[in-house]
Amino acid sequence: VADTNRYDVPTTALAEAAAAGILLGTLYDEPEHLQINADQYRKDAFLPQFGRTDATTAETAEKLIIDAIRGRADEVTAAVDSGGAAIPMIAEHVFPVMFHTFARAGMAPCPKVMKEAFQPLQLSTSLGAALQYDRPLWICADLWGPDIGPWFTRAPGFPGHSPAEYAAALRLGYLFGPTHLFTENVDVLARFIDGRFARTEFGEVWAEFVHDFVPRHPLTWSFRDARPSTVLIHAEDSNFGRGRRPFGDRQREAPAESNSIFAAWHLLSHGTLPAHGSCQHIDGYSSPRGQLKQIPREQFPLSRAVDHEPTTVHPLFHALNNAVVYDEQVDEQTLGAPELIMVAGSRLPRATLELLRRRAADGSTVVIAEWLTAPEWSQSRRLENGHWIVTHDFAPDGAAADAIQPHLGRPDEWTQRFGDTTLRFTPDGTALDFELLA
Repeated sequence: VADTNRYDVPTTALAEAAAAGILLGTLYDEPEHLQINADQYRKDAFLPQFGRTDATTAETAEKLIIDAIRGRADEVTAAVDSGGAAIPMIAEHVFPVMFHTFARAGMAPCPKVMKEAFQPLQLSTSLGAALQYDRPLWICADLWGPDIGPWFTRAPGFPGHSPAEYAAALRLGYLFGPTHLFTENVDVLARFIDGRFARTEFGEVWAEFVHDFVPRHPLTWSFRDARPSTVLIHAEDSNFGRGRRPFGDRQREAPAESNSIFAAWHLLSHGTLPAHGSCQHIDGYSSPRGQLKQIPREQFPLSRAVDHEPTTVHPLFHALNNAVVYDEQVDEQTLGAPELIMVAGSRLPRATLELLRRRAADGSTVVIAEWLTAPEWSQSRRLENGHWIVTHDFAPDGAAADAIQPHLGRPDEWTQRFGDTTLRFTPDGTALDFELLA
């Protein structure tokens, strides 16, 4: 597409697929990454995925992106006879930013689990985007990652997660009740050797999941049945911790206030998530897979990448108590009446602020950044049936931390509730154990 780094599958091909009954949708891999970091792969020009946003505001940049997505969706709808069925555009994210922006435009959120993500943050954010904007929720189990170990390796970092972590990630994704769940890149599940295809250890994990785990665990819920007791609200600034090129704008940085989102996550996770970013593409995280780049590429694939104990840079577990994330445009029906509402980020409409004030009066504990409130509501106080807590830094030893303590759950658990069932995940090395609680 002109002036972007995006390829749109021709509508003629989509029309043929729809006519054959095999069109599930159009999937865009890491569009948030390619909007922000447009020079990651293409070096001759800086061409963001959905268009240039230089010298804009966050609101203007979001509108530009949303208009581009809606324009493409209209092209597909006009060209393809789908028998009235919706043709989703799917946004497959590695960075946990712009889920709500794309969902507002019409795209289905698709978080990558594993990869370099913090799973509770990634899934709670994408889940909230799907719920708020009534979109499908896809989940991708992506085996690219930072770790190495004694397992089949197609290329450095692929797989960058152990078979045990992969097995746990598939179960995790399935139990969230998504519209679709898939593994990125089938070529790690099998290899061609001695004249035939044979399953790798990752292929064995996939086969066990499909043929054993899923039949033994039929779901009575979907992601749409989420019943959060904790809600984090923040506007989108596309800042995952580096603060550079918000929405692909090279002429400004994300506002300092957007860093409060990380501080809020730090509190909500019992300090297990970093206070300076939302994925492992930030300072303080290593990538052992770099060691494999010393091996000549022609020697790949490797039946065993390394013979020592696997590295454990990437775990699946961080503590979190039944949370989802909504953006600053959340309405009253979507918000519901959660016990705890955290409000961070750089901006908040007056209408949403008034909604939050009502929720505090009705019984919620609302913890809000002072720059997001109004002068007449800038002091912490008991408010009828709930609490209104104003904070200037979300410090782990401050008033915000004290206020949310009763709502945090256990530091060794990650929970998510769907309908009458609570999923409880606990750490098992880099993998997870799970229980279903009525």
